[in-house]
Amino acid sequence: MSESAKNRVQALAKQLAPSPSGSSIPPIIKVAGDSDKPRVPGKVVIITGANSILGIGRASAHQFAQNSAKAVYICDYDDSNLEAHKREINASWPQVEVHTRKFDAADEKAVKEVIADALQRYGRLDVFFANAGTIGPAALFNEVEADDFMETMRINSLGVFLAAKHAAPAMQKTSPAKPTPSGSIIATASVAGLRSNAGPTPYSASKATVVNMAQTIAFQLAGTGVRINALCPGLIETGMTSTVFEAARARGTTKKIGQLNPLRRGGHADEIARVALFLGSDEASYVNGQAWAVDGGLSAGHPFVPGKLA
Repeated sequence: MSESAKNRVQALAKQLAPSPSGSSIPPIIKVAGDSDKPRVPGKVVIITGANSILGIGRASAHQFAQNSAKAVYICDYDDSNLEAHKREINASWPQVEVHTRKFDAADEKAVKEVIADALQRYGRLDVFFANAGTIGPAALFNEVEADDFMETMRINSLGVFLAAKHAAPAMQKTSPAKPTPSGSIIATASVAGLRSNAGPTPYSASKATVVNMAQTIAFQLAGTGVRINALCPGLIETGMTSTVFEAARARGTTKKIGQLNPLRRGGHADEIARVALFLGSDEASYVNGQAWAVDGGLSAGHPFVPGKLA
């Protein structure tokens, strides 16, 4: 037997030799906890845009609470439902500390204050879900006033920028309970930020900005342990889109909603919230700088009218 063949046999024998644990092969390297356990145990979470009854923010707060977050901050410029959301969460998961905050997600002072409160109370921040947003003016681009365009950018894009700017350094704070810097910034973008013809011009531009910020900031956070990703929903029934769904129900045309995506339906807030939960958990520890489309497959192809291909 040649020397190289002997070396290969010896290497194979070494691989198959019992490990100290008694196994015949090396154990799998795991970064996250067991997948059948709560996904965010002990984590401190901030969610903006959480007031809407039908919203992604409310649904996400439930997912993080159900998965053993230590504390969840639910925040919105409109706080009319926040206390009701808090009572609802506490009724199901009383061990989770829920805090309500009324502020504009694009107000830098307010963003800094809610993050400072989390650090003061818990000594850590693990997840910031920058979910607040607006549809902006639903008009052709040449009919949109400059101030209205910039207001859409302010809410949808500046809000994400400020979340990342102040959450990232907070997530790098360590303590005996959190010995390693880490964290997840999740920014709500949209399929409209990935492809054209899915929303008005100001809205689409603001969401494309969110996607680009997630990609750019991910590299600027290199080596910090902090991740950032853009979540890109398709047509989801939320407070923002409820008029579309209600009108379709009134006309009896519900089946036409979402007809351009392969699943042929609109989505639910909980379907987005579960992706947000994954991105905020250690299970997504190697997911960074990505634009995650959750759109029923809409962005996978080019638009077409069903039945008109021939």
